[in-house]
Formats: sequence, structure tokens, C-alpha cells
Amino acid sequence: MAILKRRKSYTAKIGNVRVGSDAPVMVQSMTNTDTADVASTVKQVAALARAGSEVVRVTVNNDAAAAAVRPIVDELAAMGVFVPIVGDFHYNGHLLLKQFPECARALAKYRINPGNVSIGRKNDDNFRTMIECAIENDKPVRIGVNWGSLDQQLLARMMDENAKLAEPKEPRLVMIEAMITSALHSAELAESYGLPGDHILLSAKVSGVQDLVDVYRDLASRCEYPLHLGLTEAGMGAKGIVSSTAGLAILLQEGIGDTIRVSLTPAPGGDRTEEVQVAQQVLQSMGIRSFLPQVTACPGCGRTTSTYFQELAQQVQAYVREQMPAWRKEYDGVEEMKLAVMGCIVNGPGESKHANIGISLPGTFEDPKAPVFIDGRLVTTLKGDHIVEEFKTILTNYVGTRYAKRAEPAKV
Repeated sequence: MAILKRRKSYTAKIGNVRVGSDAPVMVQSMTNTDTADVASTVKQVAALARAGSEVVRVTVNNDAAAAAVRPIVDELAAMGVFVPIVGDFHYNGHLLLKQFPECARALAKYRINPGNVSIGRKNDDNFRTMIECAIENDKPVRIGVNWGSLDQQLLARMMDENAKLAEPKEPRLVMIEAMITSALHSAELAESYGLPGDHILLSAKVSGVQDLVDVYRDLASRCEYPLHLGLTEAGMGAKGIVSSTAGLAILLQEGIGDTIRVSLTPAPGGDRTEEVQVAQQVLQSMGIRSFLPQVTACPGCGRTTSTYFQELAQQVQAYVREQMPAWRKEYDGVEEMKLAVMGCIVNGPGESKHANIGISLPGTFEDPKAPVFIDGRLVTTLKGDHIVEEFKTILTNYVGTRYAKRAEPAKV
């Protein structure tokens, strides 16, 4: 894995997960269930955790949701799922945390949006109440500014001040400065109330890629709090994936960012875990962390005779993802394995030789055989109707012999 110089920051803990400084960049996600529906929320949290989400955020917006948090955490623990659960609060968090102390204790972190609490209005009592609950329960807090719910009084004041300047800045830059000011002022208030600096994380989310890059570059240069990255509304499908990847990649390459989320809008009935997979792939593609063996496959062209190599690549990738929960527990380093499934002789042998395991299927007018390379050496040639199953067997055997089994913990 590539070693990128990370921005210096505090190291915080969310449950049992370290965040910031030299800790791995963490993947998080958020449920879209009604939190009061314990069974549905437990099911989705478990699915997100099994997909690789290291922290899962849930909405806590009313009494029923707050009352459900403890049962959700308990049911997950009974299933052997111990992913930290973060409570997302807006408007009434100060009331819910006080009225439902079990909720306050069960959550691993509180997310507070400064634009939706009392900061900047008559007083900051509501914000202060939430910070005091965090101190009482020794919980970290993410102060999450969002341009869609930015403190309007702060923004209006800064716009007015800007308009009086001899050379006013463009409104976009004033908005960015207002977001940063809101985040840093809120963090300063939290520390003044007694919350340690290493219990504070910041985010300043926007919907545009260039805005995201600009706001986080500036924020990163002005504080040492761990930063959570992500577009606030990335969108659906390819648009959401590409936009998130573009923004996150720039910042991560510059060492900015300690936790990330890819906020995809799922298709109706779509799989919520897609956002976890995309976030993992961003980190793995950049060489920052490894989560899953990577399958290289050619796009196909006039030299490829059928979709067979596409089907093989799809089946191999699905097989790897299916096996990974068990492989991860048993084998060290298997997540860094590289596979290649190629469709003709042009690049097939070369790509296969660069992979741990590679197969080159026959293209147009090529001999009907598929050479298999292991660690750069041709080891066998597959033919006939059972290439897929035979290749899976070779893959499984390779994993069992190539990657050392994890040592059993010493019995006390």
C-alpha cells in the first residue's frame, strides 16, 4: 500500500475505532431506515457492518427513535456485531439526550449540526446541553456543518460585512468561510465547556466537488481536529460515484481526511451497502487501504468472441466478495491479492503475469484454451465447459497455500 503523508491531527476514539493522525482512514455509512423500527434498523446496520462499514450512523429525531437506540445496540451485540453506532441529531438533540439517558450511553458518538441548534441565536444553551451530555458519558462529538442548513444569521452577517469591503469576495467564497467559521467556533465553544479536543471531529459538507476541495483544504490548514469527508448529497448511480470519487481522491491524496462517507442515493429497493463498497474502492484504488482482492478485467473489443470473459470476471468477483468474510478471519494479507480475467491474447498473458492469479481466455481465431498464470508463471491451461469452476478451485487452493493462517490467540 502507498504511504501518503497524512495531515497531523488529534487521535479520537469512536467506540473501539481509532480515528485521526496515523490511524487508518475509516469508512462509515448511515442507515435510511426508521430508527424506531428496531428490526429493520438492526438488519441494515448488520448488513453495512458486514460490508465493511466501521461506523454506522442512525437518525435520532424523536422519542421513539431515541428509545430504540439501546435495543438496537443490544440486538446487534447478541448477533456478534459490535460496530459503533453514531446518533445524528438535529433541532431537538438536547432534549432527547437528556430524556433518554440510555440512548446517550449506548451511542458511540453524537453528530451535532451547528446550524440546527441554538448557536448564534439568543444563546447556545441547547448546544451546551448536548456537549455536557457528551462529557458526562465520555463520548466524542462530530460537529457537522452543512451548506444546506448553515447558520443563516452567521451567513447573512458575513455577507453584509463582505458587501462593505472595497473589493468584495464572490459569494461562494463567503459561504465557504462561513462554514469554516461555524465549525471552528462551535469546536471552540465545545472545548470551553470542557469537551477535550481529542473528542471533537469536524465536517463541512457541500454538494459540489470543487467546493468540497476548497472548504476542506482551508479547514485542514486551520485546525488539528480529525476531519470527516464526503459530499452531502452525491446523487444516484454513476453521478454520485464519480462526484464522490473525484472530490475524495484529491483531498485524500493531499493527506486530508480521517473518515469518509459516500452518500449515494440508492435506487428504489437498492442495496444500501453500495456506499460502503464505493468508499472502500476509493481507498483501495488509491493504495491507501486494502479491503478486497482486486479483479482486473479488459473491457472487450472486436478481438473478443463472446461475453464469456465478462461473465467469468463477474462470477470471480462475486465469489471473492462472498468468500472474503471467512478468508479475512483465517488468512493474513488476502485482501491485497490481485486477479486478472482477460479476453484475448493481446494483453491477456501480460496482465495475467502481473497478477497473483490470471487467466487469459481465447479471443477471435485464437486456440480454444485458457492459460492460467500464478505469480507470473504459466501453471496450467484450462479447456472445455468447466473453466469457471476449475478457476475458482485454483483460486481457493492458492489462497489456502499463499496466505499464512492467522495465529490462534493464546489461551489464558
